Amino acid sequence: MTTDLWMLVATALLCLSNPIVYAIGRFSTPGGYAWAVGNRDKALPNVPAWTARAVQAHQNMIENITAFAVLVLVAHVSGKANETTALGATIFFYARIAYLAIYTAGIPYLRTAAWATAWAGGAMILVQLFN
Repeated sequence: MTTDLWMLVATALLCLSNPIVYAIGRFSTPGGYAWAVGNRDKALPNVPAWTARAVQAHQNMIENITAFAVLVLVAHVSGKANETTALGATIFFYARIAYLAIYTAGIPYLRTAAWATAWAGGAMILVQLFN
């Protein structure tokens, strides 16, 4: 399997594991376990702010993983995958790890830089599709 495809799998696993981060915050909140297994009719009160940020980081990952997957898969199927697409996919993956950590920690400008870095990794793949 190519580096591009491995990075896609790793990104999917990261996306699937993101909820673990905010589950920790929810379960550590009084009543959090009952809320998690219940109907969630009401918001869970007194959740730490970092928990909500982790949820937002996960939502952003969900918004971005589809485009990333399309780019990687089209590059692979079209025979355009190369060292540049592998680097772009790797940059995307590690920038998304940084994004989750930075967003959860609440560091605004660095968060935007991590997002832009991931975007640049995707753009590296996109450019190769036109070569």
